[in-house]
Amino acid sequence: MAVLPGSPPVEISLRRSARARRFSLRVSRVDGRVTLSLPSWAREAEALAFAAEKADWIRAALARMPAARGVGFGEMLPVEGRELMIRPGAGRLVRIEGGDLLVPGEPARVPARVAAFLKVLARERLQVACDRHAGRIGRRYSRITLRDTRSRWGSCAPDGALMFSWRLVMAPPEVLDYVAAHEVAHLAEMNHSPAFWAVVQGLMPGYAGPRAWLKRQGHVLHAVGFEAGFGD
Repeated sequence: MAVLPGSPPVEISLRRSARARRFSLRVSRVDGRVTLSLPSWAREAEALAFAAEKADWIRAALARMPAARGVGFGEMLPVEGRELMIRPGAGRLVRIEGGDLLVPGEPARVPARVAAFLKVLARERLQVACDRHAGRIGRRYSRITLRDTRSRWGSCAPDGALMFSWRLVMAPPEVLDYVAAHEVAHLAEMNHSPAFWAVVQGLMPGYAGPRAWLKRQGHVLHAVGFEAGFGD
């Protein structure tokens, strides 16, 4: 780990690679982490000098990161593509009423309760979507697992197990449906060949739009923090 001086200072993770032939910088759109890759033979001082030369580019990339969003009363939260206001609710269950997400209980419990609500909703939506897509191609999956993944939105294992990020339920419904179609298509083609994309096209002819949305806006979903005190 190194630090790029300035205001504010920027932490940079150094990663040596035997395959690297030159210095390269990457700013993660998920968490803003700055990674500097360097050849195994390169001197660290040279790598840091390279980063210093690119300081303006690094700070500009960080400035484009979406602002962190907390989850609490009075905050807005995307649910299936709609921005809902989180408000105190009566009873025991989190529910949607109009443009509000009503959450019973103490303020400190709001992030955990909202996350639990979204996971249940995500499983329901993904189950329906995967059942529909799998039925259309005559394939069966073994199970669905939800995780809070950062590097991918979904995956399909050789044994037919499907994994999805539950944050997909915050995106517009067609985006979740696209990811479900994408992973189900792997049940027929465990690759990204033209044959695979033909299966996706058959399942969701308009998949290009939702796929583009995820590439452009997916990082916004990761900016929502469900830890108590996030953003304080």
